[in-house]
Amino acid sequence: MIKELLDDAKRRMAKSVENFKDEIARIRTGRASVALLDGIKVDYYGTQMPLNQMATISVADARLIVIQPWDVSAIGAIEKAIQRSELGLNPVNDGKVIRISVPPLTEERRKELVKMVRKIAEEARIAVRNIRRDVLDDLKELKKEGEISEDDFYRAQDQLQKITDEYIGKIEKILEQKEKDIMTV
Repeated sequence: MIKELLDDAKRRMAKSVENFKDEIARIRTGRASVALLDGIKVDYYGTQMPLNQMATISVADARLIVIQPWDVSAIGAIEKAIQRSELGLNPVNDGKVIRISVPPLTEERRKELVKMVRKIAEEARIAVRNIRRDVLDDLKELKKEGEISEDDFYRAQDQLQKITDEYIGKIEKILEQKEKDIMTV
């Protein structure tokens, strides 16, 4: 019973960490990355399609992303979708491929991005703590109903705290790396 609850907590906390990783991968660091374009949807014949399902996206060098649409007629729609995104990128197309030059970030913009990443990290930490709270409530309920002893409850509570600390530590490590990536020129 306790093992299932703790395993469920680990699984849910791991999912929170993955969501955090995915969310910050879309935040620009001044270097070209295919992940920058992950959230972009293109209006393709009246349907919103993810950009990565319409084109080959590659990184030519540290500051250049190249998009090669499978259907050349979609090039205009892809260009508009990139311009509408909040990435602040300027696509240039030559009729066959779209090139996006990733400009270096200003110091002010870097600081804004770090604040944004910290806010997302705090949301991830809160999600992990909420999972801890839910599992703790379940453990208290089991103790109240007499399904587990008081000693088992306190052992499980300690294990749950260790698991929580481990996943919050993972979030901190990812945050630290992303801040370093953003602040590096």
